[in-house]
Amino acid sequence: MKKKILIISGGISKERIISLDTGKQVAKELKKNNYIVKITEPNFQIYKVIKSFKPNIIFNALHGQFGEDGYIQSILETTNIPYTHSGVISSAIAMDKELSKKIFIKNNILTPKYIMYHFDKSKINLIKLIHKKLKFPVVIKPINEGSSVNVFICNKLNIFSKLKLLKNYKKIIIEEFIPGREIQVAIMGKKKLGAIELKPKRKFYDYDAKYKESAKTKHIIPINIKNNYLKKVLNISLKAHKLIGCRGITRSDFKFFKNKFYLLEINTQPGMTKLSLVPEIAEYNGMSFFDLIKWMLRDASIER
Repeated sequence: MKKKILIISGGISKERIISLDTGKQVAKELKKNNYIVKITEPNFQIYKVIKSFKPNIIFNALHGQFGEDGYIQSILETTNIPYTHSGVISSAIAMDKELSKKIFIKNNILTPKYIMYHFDKSKINLIKLIHKKLKFPVVIKPINEGSSVNVFICNKLNIFSKLKLLKNYKKIIIEEFIPGREIQVAIMGKKKLGAIELKPKRKFYDYDAKYKESAKTKHIIPINIKNNYLKKVLNISLKAHKLIGCRGITRSDFKFFKNKFYLLEINTQPGMTKLSLVPEIAEYNGMSFFDLIKWMLRDASIER
């Protein structure tokens, strides 16, 4: 009997377009391999769709807020149908950059120093605090966005104009800027799948560098790095994956500077588009895109 897979994609986050692309790519692979597939939006009709379609497994193709922060996961838990990627708590922790950083620091995982910013703070005090704790340049970003949405590198002159762009967010994280190499690591369950290096032509690996072919980010695999360093970054990634209680696939983002790895964040729902990194890492390690998806579906069933 053919398996029915319900793909949830789209949503209302700033990563909607990427989510739609992920859903489309996954659906294409599954249909090619004789699965019965339906794509739906995560709207008020979702229970109705689940009830009528009766899927064996739900593939969560959402990215960003409401998709990888524990929100949709809490809804899916009530259906008693297996779903891909991490569960409610681990998704919420990983999406909250402040909370996940606290866990990294407590468990001796190096991560950039940071301070939290609320818009009621005085400008003079903020500049003093940055000089004392971080130094310029700094990175500013919302605590709960993915895909480098609304991330800016700032100096003393432009920090307030950039912060103004983030005024709709309740909390902003301000990090020390770590130069160096961009390394991304994929974890698959309990397995260290592999790593890839990125050389963006832009200042850093931002949203455009990730998803616009015109940005021409260079993907380097295998990474030109000593084997002991490669083992180290793979081990850190698996450690972070376990600490936060993730399941399925995760991708951890690092900066490699002066022979040290700084963990920026862990992504519980990495993209599955033609420009996405996890499928590229999997392919390099002999795993096709379909095999990767199939593993995710099987993992969702086992974890249930």
